[in-house]
Amino acid sequence: MLKEFKAFAMRGNVLDLAVGIIIGGAFGTVVKSLVDDIIMPPIGLALGNVDFSNLFVRLKDGPKAPHPYSTLAEAHSAGAVTINYGLFINSIIAFLIVAFAVFLIVRAANRLQPKDAEAAPSTKDCPYCKMPIPVAATRCPQCTSDLKAA
Repeated sequence: MLKEFKAFAMRGNVLDLAVGIIIGGAFGTVVKSLVDDIIMPPIGLALGNVDFSNLFVRLKDGPKAPHPYSTLAEAHSAGAVTINYGLFINSIIAFLIVAFAVFLIVRAANRLQPKDAEAAPSTKDCPYCKMPIPVAATRCPQCTSDLKAA
């Protein structure tokens, strides 16, 4: 069983998958930083100095400290129950960036692949009745015209 597992783990597609997962995780970290540290601060500034990571709705006060909570970290440290819609907005933007990056990668990969030569057409139109017929046909099955004369 150990030999079978080793053969399975050393197959090319399993190693490629492992490399893809590792690179994907690192890419996710970079995109999260891009969203949190570069994209959202100017958007928050443009919307009136809003910090999206601190946008939340308090559902229940925490037992350690009463309301008001100025930041999400303060609410969490007090044990408050919150809906963190600002973090959700950040996650949506990060997802859209990752999806767009994957789209660009797949698009570039598709352009690099050689295009298959277009197959020769297998039908042609009859010069008399304009119905599709096989290329090698010598008589049209629709109008029975002799195609050699055409």
